[in-house]
Parts: sequence; C-alpha cells; structure tokens
Amino acid sequence: MLKIDNLVSGYDNLKVIQNVSIKVNPGEIVSIIGANGAGKTTLLKTITGILKPVSGSIFFDGQDISSTKTEKIVHLGCSLVPEGRQVFAPMTVRENLILGGYVQYKRKLGSDVLPYLDRIYKLFPRLLERETQFAGSLSGGEQQMLAIGRAMMARPKLVMMDEPSMGLAPLVIKEIFSIVRMLRDEGATILLVEQNAKAALRLADRGYVLETGKVILEGSSKELLENDDVKCAYLGKTKKDT
Repeated sequence: MLKIDNLVSGYDNLKVIQNVSIKVNPGEIVSIIGANGAGKTTLLKTITGILKPVSGSIFFDGQDISSTKTEKIVHLGCSLVPEGRQVFAPMTVRENLILGGYVQYKRKLGSDVLPYLDRIYKLFPRLLERETQFAGSLSGGEQQMLAIGRAMMARPKLVMMDEPSMGLAPLVIKEIFSIVRMLRDEGATILLVEQNAKAALRLADRGYVLETGKVILEGSSKELLENDDVKCAYLGKTKKDT
C-alpha cells in the first residue's frame, strides 16, 4: 500500500531524512520508533505532501505521490493524525468530525458522512457524550480520540499516527492503543510513529528504527523487541539486563 524508496527530505538546505526506504502492506500496523530529532515527523510530513522530497520516491496504492499536493493525497485515501492532536479548538466535537469527512463530499459520497459519524461515536462513546462541547475544552485523551476520529471520517485506506501517546496518562495511553488495535482488527492499515517503543512494537506487526534520519534497523516486532540494541536504546534495558 505504501512504498518509499531512498527518500531524502528536510527543510531548506537541511536534509533530515536520508535515503529512507520503508513499506506498509494492507492490513498491517507498522511502527517507526526513534528518539526526538530522529526525523519521524519529517517523514510523515513528506508522505502527506506538506514537505516535498529532495529525492527518492513515495508510492501510495500503486501511485507515485512524491509531487502530489496534500489535499489530493488525502483524497486518495491517506490520512494523518498529527502530533499534538491539533483539533480545531473553537469548533465542537461534531463539527471537527464532520470537517474530517469533507473529502467524502469531493468523492461524491457526501451521503455517507452522517451515517459514518455514528460509527465513530460507537468507536469513541466519550465523543458522543461531548458532541456539543468545544474541542478545546476536552481533556488530552479526549482530544486524541477526536483527532483519530476526525482522520477516520475521511474513510482512509492508510492512517498515519504521529506520537498518539504524547502527553497522556498511562491509563489513557492504554485506551488509545486498544483503539488502534481495534481499528487494525477491523481491517485498517496503520503507520504508527511513536517514542513509546515498547507499546508501539507490542502493537505492531513490523517496525523500523529511525536514527538521525536513517533507518538503522527493521524487522518483525518480535525481532526488534528482542534486539539488544533496541532494548538498551529504547526499552530502558542495560547490557547487563540483556
């Protein structure tokens, strides 16, 4: 579904992503882990067209989207749950969700928006309870649910999530990851970018380790969880522990 080859990207003359190659197959959860500054968010911004690649290729669902505008990429079926949630604070929960379904009108499927809103409310009952509240008044966990729900309203083929656990309490993180697992079980394809390496790898089918803009390790989640370097760098283990 998503295939990236030798991607180079960044800001002005600063190349943050260097020769990155990854793939995401339909129905998978693929996790990208790495420390702050590794280039994870830059990678997602490049996939979604917010940043244009310096070189390399990005294919989504068989189509080269390397030079495609963001709105077209969303139209093709690729949605992003951004870092920091970025909900529209002055708008209600319902308004945020309906706005997420805007692309359905462009696909001439506007009649599906309101019925699918009920699907989101079943997935996130708390959002139904807060339907008329302004998004800015929600808790961090509720805002994250809203950000995921808003992305799902576009009926994407691929959902990319940028640090969905950031700033949340442990119990809320557990709930968010449980929802991500539920989405995958229902057939969603997910690219998950996370600093919480243990939780991300336990959830994912496969993973990549990004360090200073380069993929330094890749493999099944089981392989990465058992890798001594990953344990030391990202799972809080020491060489003695391993």
